[in-house]
Amino acid sequence: MTRFEPSPCGGLQITLAGTGVLLRGSGALWLQTERTLVVADLHFEKGSSYAARFGQMLPPYDTRETLDRLDREIAALSPARLIFLGDSFHDGQGESRLSGEDADRLRDLAQGRDLVWAVGNHDEDGPQDLPGVIIDEASMLGLVLRHEPRNGHQPGEVAGHLHPAARVSSGRGSVRRRCFVTDGSRLILPAFGAFTGGLNVLDGAFAGLFESPILAAALGKDRLHAIGPRSLRPD
Repeated sequence: MTRFEPSPCGGLQITLAGTGVLLRGSGALWLQTERTLVVADLHFEKGSSYAARFGQMLPPYDTRETLDRLDREIAALSPARLIFLGDSFHDGQGESRLSGEDADRLRDLAQGRDLVWAVGNHDEDGPQDLPGVIIDEASMLGLVLRHEPRNGHQPGEVAGHLHPAARVSSGRGSVRRRCFVTDGSRLILPAFGAFTGGLNVLDGAFAGLFESPILAAALGKDRLHAIGPRSLRPD
């Protein structure tokens, strides 16, 4: 049976397809033995994309806020490797819209560590002028890290793309939060980007991905909250 174990950092530890991993309260995945930090769906420059395409003026600080959150994780963990698990940019022109300061901060991430960009459906070519390695997927510790989860039984798969969110309710109302979702065999990460939304884990898009009852780890203010399948509610 899949179980979450609390971590002193406010995260939750879990055995995923036989490999111990740490789910961080930020929405990042930490692979301690490889000193590898994994985040999914950063969607840099989503705000500027909406302004250019739809005339919708979102505050143009999403990239900066996302980088601030990433910097806090790096300061806490000192990873040797960063893996961006696809949709790092909101569209194919996102890199060209980066401010000079934000572009420099992304370049600095590669100083003294490996920077790996897995491609996603929003950024199929990966960045062109930033450091790092562009990949389709990576294998590590018996896990396969890719952007979009594949259909069928995929033990050890770690993916993003679906932006999972959990909704729970009580007599005092309901709460909806980004979350990790797993059955102990595969794991889908929450979106890490500042302006990214979430898809309820009970949505049909998740149907067929998990063979056992799912567990969710919802992002709270200071820690992750474990949620069993009976507590999950549709939108």
